[in-house]
Amino acid sequence: MIIPREHIRDVCDAARAKGAAVVFTNGCFDVLHAGHVRYLTKARAMGDFLVIGLNSDDSVRRLKGNGRPINTEDDRAEVLDALRAVDAVTIFGEPTAEALISMVRPDVYVKGGDYTLETLPEAKIVQEYGGRVEFVPLVEGRSTTNVIERIRSGA
Repeated sequence: MIIPREHIRDVCDAARAKGAAVVFTNGCFDVLHAGHVRYLTKARAMGDFLVIGLNSDDSVRRLKGNGRPINTEDDRAEVLDALRAVDAVTIFGEPTAEALISMVRPDVYVKGGDYTLETLPEAKIVQEYGGRVEFVPLVEGRSTTNVIERIRSGA
């Protein structure tokens, strides 16, 4: 389900009230590929209810530059929502997911292996309330940037 940001806390609280462990991750998820699917499947396996914080179109442009995102935030949210591993998607526009993390208060916060506890500003918030931070190794050769480069080169 695609949840307006102002309702995401209630949705997560309701899942927890039913005994679910809430897992959270965030990202651009611009051009979905097998690396994303494997990552989200592993994240979902760490709990019972997977919430995705999806970067808004404006925040993707700030992070990735002009020409991105390729797909709009509404399209990206719809595609993520259709995945078996994903229970809820909400959109955020800040540079980091810190404010959203404070709302969701996940039991487990998952990020890719290109991050560390030291480079992940949200980690401190999760650890302060007793949540767990987990890292999933990246799938080599699978990235949106690689997909876009192959399309542009005609390969």
